Amino acid sequence: MNKLEIKSFYSFLSLYIISSFMFICLSAYWYYAAQKNSFESNQYYKLQHIADKISQSIVNAHMKNLQLHMPAFDEKLSIALIGVNNELIQGELTEEFSPTQAEYINLGTHNILISESAQEHLGVKLVVVQSDILFTQLKGLKEKILIGLFISISVMIVLAFILSRFFMRPLHQKIKQIEAFVHDTAHELNTPITALSMSVSRALKKESYDPKILKNISISTKQLFDIYNALSYLSFESTPDTLTRIDVRDVLVKSVAYYYELAQCKKIELQIESESFLFNIDEAKLTMLFGNLINNAIKYSHPNSIIKLKLKDGIFTIQDKGIGIEVKNLSNIFERFNRETEYAGGFGIGLSIVQKISKEYGLKIKVESEIDKGSCFSIIF
Repeated sequence: MNKLEIKSFYSFLSLYIISSFMFICLSAYWYYAAQKNSFESNQYYKLQHIADKISQSIVNAHMKNLQLHMPAFDEKLSIALIGVNNELIQGELTEEFSPTQAEYINLGTHNILISESAQEHLGVKLVVVQSDILFTQLKGLKEKILIGLFISISVMIVLAFILSRFFMRPLHQKIKQIEAFVHDTAHELNTPITALSMSVSRALKKESYDPKILKNISISTKQLFDIYNALSYLSFESTPDTLTRIDVRDVLVKSVAYYYELAQCKKIELQIESESFLFNIDEAKLTMLFGNLINNAIKYSHPNSIIKLKLKDGIFTIQDKGIGIEVKNLSNIFERFNRETEYAGGFGIGLSIVQKISKEYGLKIKVESEIDKGSCFSIIF
């Protein structure tokens, strides 16, 4: 990855990790707070219930003049009975404090419920129920949440890395396409510019202008003009067209004549069969559509071959005897910057322009091709 990609990758990764980390931590805090409230509420009612049972036993023993038997409980509890003079009658206090009234308090690791429900029967003023169960529950809850946080954050980091890779993939592909496009642009411009330079130098040395030199200058100039038109069409928003009804045959004939010299360089014969056909379309864009199809046919045709162009019943076909296209690749040929072969130079934008213009004017495109036998493109107006 280049510097831009690395910067984008780590920016996305950092943003995702920080936002996800904050969300996970907040969720963990809310979950802990909710569970803590639930545990505290349950613990209070449990201790209250136990205190009431002890008080009931005290009252019954007093009323029936029986010996007090403390009820047994499953929970790990500490019970203390406080007399009317605030003295400890039975049990022990787990924390250092002196209970004087009914209340529910937290001291150290214990939750302590102090109840007056014994109503001084048997001289018992307060029933003190002490438990560290809530402390143990909350400790276990914290451990579970911390483990969950660790697992969640680990999964989130791995997921963030994977998503960042997916996020960067189209950007990486687009940057590669742009880099390839810049490279191809430099290469494509170099050829006609070099030809122009050499032709002009030769003409100046000869002090005369023979047909061959003028032909080279003409071809190179047309190549530069085609590159300019293609890049301008793809790079800038075009103004709305004023549609005029034009004869498609006239534009086709002009386009064939325009590329005649280029075809001659490869000793390719352009055979045209056309009839008049009127259609509402911008002439410049129709010229560009024909130009890209003809230029591609010349570019990918073998020397000393024939390209057949036909316009009949509103259907234009161009058939070459070139290198052809694999069937599995036919669905990709209209993608911008896509090049299925290195047989000839180019940007991979010609057929993209053809498709864009066709969609703009409701034209249909059909393609048939076979490797080493050639391709046939049809435009249905």
